[in-house]
Amino acid sequence: MGIEEKVPSGILLTTVEKLVNWSRKTSVWPATFGLACCAIEMMATGASRYDLGRWGMEVFRASPRQADLMIVAGRVSQKMAPVLRQIYDQMADPKWVLSMGVCASSGGMFNNYAIVQGVDHVVPVDMYLPGCPPRPEMLIDSILRLREKIMAEPLGAKGRKMQAEREAKHGKPLVAPGAMPSSWRADKARRAEWARAVAEGREEQLRIEHWMQRGDHLREGAR
Repeated sequence: MGIEEKVPSGILLTTVEKLVNWSRKTSVWPATFGLACCAIEMMATGASRYDLGRWGMEVFRASPRQADLMIVAGRVSQKMAPVLRQIYDQMADPKWVLSMGVCASSGGMFNNYAIVQGVDHVVPVDMYLPGCPPRPEMLIDSILRLREKIMAEPLGAKGRKMQAEREAKHGKPLVAPGAMPSSWRADKARRAEWARAVAEGREEQLRIEHWMQRGDHLREGAR
């Protein structure tokens, strides 16, 4: 079954913004950049069992000039921080950063002078992934969330202006990427928990924590 069967007339209509964002999200190339033990889980995610190639990400680039995603896998030492920033600056725009593991996100157990207490002190972070170390399933989930964010990004200054005008006229989408899960809206306790997470800037961690508690990753592994 190919696209010609989905579009029998041979005509497909879309916007430039959606087409560009679709091409970006389906060909994210991570940089070959591992700092500590989380890098082993990142390597496992790219191997045959989990196969990031299903999402067009099997090409880990050795040059930052050919990469658009930096997965900070592991703790960031004060000595490595300038190197990390240099690699980030050499990556072409648009580019994204995924903080993998508690050590990269907040310093983790290494609360001392030698470790940066959160990689967001060095580079802007688009997605945080908790865990010590996070499982490959968790990394895949955070990558899929990042793809949602990429797909929703406006294209250029005019695109951002048009998005602001649409939101002013029609309001924001009910369930925008990164928003509260729709199943939580009817539960007062869940809404309060989400509000606290938003205030602390850890809504994505909360989403993944609940996903792990439900045991979805175990059912997916069984399949």
